[in-house]
Amino acid sequence: MVLSDRDLKKALKSGHIKIKPKIDEKTQLGSCSIDLRLGNVFRIFDHSKYAYIDPFNKEMTAEVTREIRVKKGEKFIIQPGDFVLGKTVEYIEVPDDLTGRLEGRSSIGRLGIVIHSTAAHIECGFRGNIVLEIANMGKMPVALHPDMRICSVSFEQLSSPAEVPYYKKKSAKYVGQKGPEESRIHQDK
Repeated sequence: MVLSDRDLKKALKSGHIKIKPKIDEKTQLGSCSIDLRLGNVFRIFDHSKYAYIDPFNKEMTAEVTREIRVKKGEKFIIQPGDFVLGKTVEYIEVPDDLTGRLEGRSSIGRLGIVIHSTAAHIECGFRGNIVLEIANMGKMPVALHPDMRICSVSFEQLSSPAEVPYYKKKSAKYVGQKGPEESRIHQDK
């Protein structure tokens, strides 16, 4: 069961779902989702450092990207075919009895921008800023403005609270993430 705007308001007011800073319900609350805004921190790939990425080489996965911050009033230009990591302004805490679903906004998609390549599912017990996997699938560069509404999250009720929510998993790699951190897939090995 997907939570409606009424249920989302109740969950936010009671603190069952925590989002900081507090959302503007007039602009961010939809009928069954909450729009989230683009942060000002991006992780870009330095294509010329390596001929390929080895996901199980920790040093390589850390060195192939670098973080950049966009200053207030400036924009980030994403080139055609480019892929970067971004983050939401909002920090969220998903309770143990809900799961989240991340989707791009249609208005952004119509410009050729996708905001997740595979990570649309937000596990129950997730706590942190959501990292966005942003790609420009179009033929023209697109300006991304920090604080613009870029994606939405909807919440679904689980049949019961999870026994092991994300923040309790030993294999959880991104608990409490604040920014677009590099891949930690090497921890799977």
